[in-house]
Amino acid sequence: MADKRLRVLMIGAHPDDCEFRTGGIGIKYRQLGHEVAFVSVTNGNAGHHEASGHRLAQIRRREAADACAVAGIESRVLDIDDGKLETDLRTRERIIKLIRVYKPDLIFTHRPNDYHPDHRNTAVLVQDSAYAIIVPAICPLTPALDYRPIVLYMHDDFRKPAVFEPSVVVDIDDVMPLKTQMLHRHASQLYEWLPWTSGTLSSVPAGEAERLEWLGERMRRRDGHTAERFRQQLVERYGEERGSRVQCAEAFEVSEYGGSLPAERMSFYFPF
Repeated sequence: MADKRLRVLMIGAHPDDCEFRTGGIGIKYRQLGHEVAFVSVTNGNAGHHEASGHRLAQIRRREAADACAVAGIESRVLDIDDGKLETDLRTRERIIKLIRVYKPDLIFTHRPNDYHPDHRNTAVLVQDSAYAIIVPAICPLTPALDYRPIVLYMHDDFRKPAVFEPSVVVDIDDVMPLKTQMLHRHASQLYEWLPWTSGTLSSVPAGEAERLEWLGERMRRRDGHTAERFRQQLVERYGEERGSRVQCAEAFEVSEYGGSLPAERMSFYFPF
């Protein structure tokens, strides 16, 4: 059992959501030989101030594939329009079948409370599938699982109606350069759309090397915030000496709707 190859499924709402929230831990799993897939439930075809529709969906699908290729991670983008994700039965069944076919040990996804309806609805779809995946009479043409994968929420800073409470916080200092390289492939987002939404588009460098340095500094600050926020958990996990020195981290909360994660199994599922 100790040598088991884990199957890890990250389910985000948009191309780049998994890279932002689970890029570091995804890389770490792959470096240990485990299987990892990043799934975007929507095609991202509304996430830009100039491009849209089919053209933007193609750009974002290519960016997602290029980002995942950096770390040898499988990339999948579903054909659901950005901003139009619903928690209807048809979409839920797509998620049930997706999970059953992949057979994950771990699923990472958004929390149900979030500013973006696509994020919230992705969380609800996974939550509503967490039990149905073991029910043979639901989607009977796709064999039901005989176990319930562990479901974990990706870290966020939203406080209402519930504050994020981490079950595991992971040091990602050693893979930050590679995580930054992954996000660097999402040029339409990191160097165009997101700076435009924040009014900082004029500050984005033009050259590729300068952009990578600019992005790296922002990602270190972003994931550094996570490390500082959960410093005590890092110390408990890694010990005082290492835990106090971690600069960048990712954090995850076990969902009560998936399988259980006993404390004695933590090192098996998070072997780093």
